[in-house]
Amino acid sequence: MTKTTGTAGDPPYLRIVTAIRRRIADGELAPGDRVPSTRQIAGEWGVALATATKALTTLRLEGLVEARPRIGTVVAGTAPAAPARGRPPTAADPEQELSLDRIVRTAIGIADAEGLPALSMRGVAARLGVAAMSTYRYVPSKEDLVLHMADAAFGEASYPPDAPEDWRGRVELGARTLWGLYRKHPWLAHLDTLTRPLLVPGLIVHGEWMLAALDGHGLDPTTLFDIHVLLYSHVQGLAMHLEKEAHAEAATGQSEQWMDSRGPALRELVESGRFPVFGRMLGAFEDGYDLRLDALFALGLTALLDGLAPLVEGRRAGS
Repeated sequence: MTKTTGTAGDPPYLRIVTAIRRRIADGELAPGDRVPSTRQIAGEWGVALATATKALTTLRLEGLVEARPRIGTVVAGTAPAAPARGRPPTAADPEQELSLDRIVRTAIGIADAEGLPALSMRGVAARLGVAAMSTYRYVPSKEDLVLHMADAAFGEASYPPDAPEDWRGRVELGARTLWGLYRKHPWLAHLDTLTRPLLVPGLIVHGEWMLAALDGHGLDPTTLFDIHVLLYSHVQGLAMHLEKEAHAEAATGQSEQWMDSRGPALRELVESGRFPVFGRMLGAFEDGYDLRLDALFALGLTALLDGLAPLVEGRRAGS
């Protein structure tokens, strides 16, 4: 992208606004085209995510861009060449149509497209076209909003009545269902830890499914719950890397290139002779090692279930 920096004395977010506004006015970005996300802006301009969010919010208030579910932020359908600053487009009583569900869904859209650090109460209000304080009538804080988001996102998946009857099939279905939700909403994996679990009904539904699949096999409560926690940690632990990689790519502007740039350091480790197995493994990959999170999830789940089978099946009630 060719940056138009505007006035040298402008704050960083306004310089970004000027550059993107110019691209829209020149036709480089046409109506419906995606504009840079907050992550891309942060990486390209070397600014904080909050500054990138402020730039996109300003463009939304000017009516130049709009958010579209599952797509991201795009150039609005009709974009004026020289927009007036600061005043949002008028709407027919948008606050009368405001609801907790709309606020939560809008917030989820922001987190999906731009990451959880880009989320703010003011940004949600701007995207909805309402006054900044309007959202607080429905949810008192960002922390409460995130809990509502998590509950709604985890609640998007349910279990069919004709699910497998065997414990292993049911556990595998539960794990794959959770993985799919984390794939769809990568920010979800960063909301809780094993020691501080997320207590929302939408997530507990999945825990109930897993516990019910393991129940009735003669396991004592501690062992049963330990198995449940172990399975959950496999899914959530891998899912945390989905969002982390997106943040790293935005900050460095590199994805596969990052590993390529570490070639000299890898060669030095291999040629040192201190790590013979490590060196032999690296030499066996003709095109390098491809880290595939979906494949690792499936491999780990199979290994866990294989290892747990004797424990679960060896203690059936009444045996």
